[in-house]
Amino acid sequence: MNPSNEMKKTTVPTMIGIILMLLLTATKIVPSSQIAGYSVFVGILFFFIVEFVEKPCSEESGLRFKTLFSDLKKTGILFLGLLPALSATLTLVVGNLIFDRAFVDHVLGRTSSLLSFDQIPLLVVEVIIAAFGEEIAFRGFFVGKSMKHFPFWICVLVSSVSFSVGHIAVGAIGLVVFDIATIFIDSILYSIIYHRSENCVISTISHIICNSIGIAASFIFFI
Repeated sequence: MNPSNEMKKTTVPTMIGIILMLLLTATKIVPSSQIAGYSVFVGILFFFIVEFVEKPCSEESGLRFKTLFSDLKKTGILFLGLLPALSATLTLVVGNLIFDRAFVDHVLGRTSSLLSFDQIPLLVVEVIIAAFGEEIAFRGFFVGKSMKHFPFWICVLVSSVSFSVGHIAVGAIGLVVFDIATIFIDSILYSIIYHRSENCVISTISHIICNSIGIAASFIFFI
């Protein structure tokens, strides 16, 4: 099939999915809104819709388990994959210095409705599922599919704004701005990891490590 014709076939579902995700995450401008999280489900759905239309071979899909180890060996991937974990650690340290206990309380409060902090086995599963869903939606779909139609950095910036806005929670303005700014940075890192590896399984692993270190450090050192 002609690549240009194939791209035209994916333009409409890609644009519909992105617009829906942007609209849903934008509802977080009202922090108490509860529907922004549905953007992840929309992203996952449209990722598979576009993949179905494209019919890529297994080595070209944006979601590959088969090539995991070879993708990890790509230049700079291991280093890039650990950067979000470093970012999470610095975020907690700086947030604690600026806001004291209030920052960790804000982050835990933002995630308490999604994660079972009092049940470790369940928490592990939830962290994995949450990271996997967000990576398929925001990196595999939003970045991976939109960059076939727009410049890479435009896709990264727009998706990262949407991703970070979707995490807005009720709190003091300084806390919220700092929290969202660090999420924006992490989103850019995940996007670069995805772009370099072409596999959102790799960015998911990085995301899981980042969240796990952040949660563990919050309870061990900052509470």
